[in-house]
Amino acid sequence: MQLNIQTRTTTFLRLPKVREIAGGVASSTIWGWVKAGKFPKPIKLSENCTAWKAADVEAWAQDRIAASQDAEV
Repeated sequence: MQLNIQTRTTTFLRLPKVREIAGGVASSTIWGWVKAGKFPKPIKLSENCTAWKAADVEAWAQDRIAASQDAEV
C-alpha cells in the first residue's frame, strides 16, 4: 500500500508587502479596510507578528480587478 501525502504550504505576507500589492496605500488605509470588512483579516502569528495569507490578499486583488473591469463595461 502506498500513501500519497500531499503537503500544503501557506505563504504569509507582512504589511509592507500587502501595502505594495494594494497599490502602495498607507498602512492606516489597509487597517481601515480590514475594520470595514473590505479587506481580508490578518492572522496573529505571534505577539508581535501579524500577517495575511497570500491567497487571501491575491483573491482580494483579483476581485478588485474584476470589479474594475465590470465598471468599464
